[in-house]
Amino acid sequence: MTQALLLRDIRPMGGPATDMLIRGGIIAAIGPGLEAPGAVVEEGRGALAIPGLVEAHTHLDKSLLGMGWRPHQAGPALADKIETERRLKREWGIDPARQSARQVVQSLSHGTTQIRTHVDIDDAVGLAGMEGVLATRAAYAESMDIEIIAFPQSGLMIRPGVAAMLEEAMRLGADGVGGLDPCAIDRDPKGHLDIVFDLAERFGKPVDIHLHEPGLLGAFSTELIAERTRALGLRGRVTISHAFCLGDADTAMVERLLDQIAELDIAIMTTGSASRPVPPIARLRARGIRVCSGSDGIRDTWGPYGNADMLERAMLLGLRNNFRRDDEVEMALDVCTRGGAAVMGFEGYGLSVGCNADLVLVPGESLAEAVVSHPPRQLVLKRGRPVARDGAALLPTP
Repeated sequence: MTQALLLRDIRPMGGPATDMLIRGGIIAAIGPGLEAPGAVVEEGRGALAIPGLVEAHTHLDKSLLGMGWRPHQAGPALADKIETERRLKREWGIDPARQSARQVVQSLSHGTTQIRTHVDIDDAVGLAGMEGVLATRAAYAESMDIEIIAFPQSGLMIRPGVAAMLEEAMRLGADGVGGLDPCAIDRDPKGHLDIVFDLAERFGKPVDIHLHEPGLLGAFSTELIAERTRALGLRGRVTISHAFCLGDADTAMVERLLDQIAELDIAIMTTGSASRPVPPIARLRARGIRVCSGSDGIRDTWGPYGNADMLERAMLLGLRNNFRRDDEVEMALDVCTRGGAAVMGFEGYGLSVGCNADLVLVPGESLAEAVVSHPPRQLVLKRGRPVARDGAALLPTP
């Protein structure tokens, strides 16, 4: 059992300075002047305390971290990126177990304590990505919660045999089933969504669908997703990732979509993309729609960017949504913490007594300043156990 830990002089969510006692990986008490004989004492030095950051959308199986700089090769179209990736996975020997472990360690250094990862299932790699990330999940189980979405990155209907592989991935231990642009990639939205939702229903798992399709095409796919969510009783169990169509200038169309999304408690994941229209966070949250965020691909064949820092991601969300006031910037942080935990269904998340002691100490005067400056994390705890300190993970990088 983890030894009791007493955090002194910390400011939960930027509030007044206080102490926090952690026993058995759970927050046991919060208050000034706490005493706990025998507990390890950690001086917070007035740091902000926030719950563990949540990476709710990434691709652990294909990061290039630690493989040296690789010049970007993919063309601008989505199909170009998919085909380039299929080729380079073989040419560069991208090992899903090694690469996913590297990204997990980097995420820990930045204060992430929960990850939802989409793992490629296709006819180029088969189940290798799934097997590699499952190995990483087992190896880092005490330091990171990892939720795996089986994801047909290269298409489902257009790739013979992938539907069967997707089903096998569910049997191997995937936590959810993914989909991808049912109109633009497979050109068979009914067939694509029928397979995805059938797997979700049979295995009792949630759905998380990448939807890059813009405008009316994206709206059509969103409505098809909503229809199946309603028909199968999957309210609260479906996420639409990216959802660029919700950033469309046709506000009447968007409002109709938001009505359905709110009614069915469909969650939305946004990275705050700089290259596409994005879902307006404030409008979604005003309707009670759950919103989460993620880094997406990190230094992979799709793009050279990303560092797995979800505090920096909160800043990028703020920039993309024109958030300027402190309360708006704090909203972006909430998306990257409580928003992600709500979408992924984590119980015991937060900074209250009885919650799991997954938390981060960050220097700064306020939450908004911490987002804007995203300094190195002073301390990261996973179930009360230190996993990173002063911006460095306490676990070796593979």
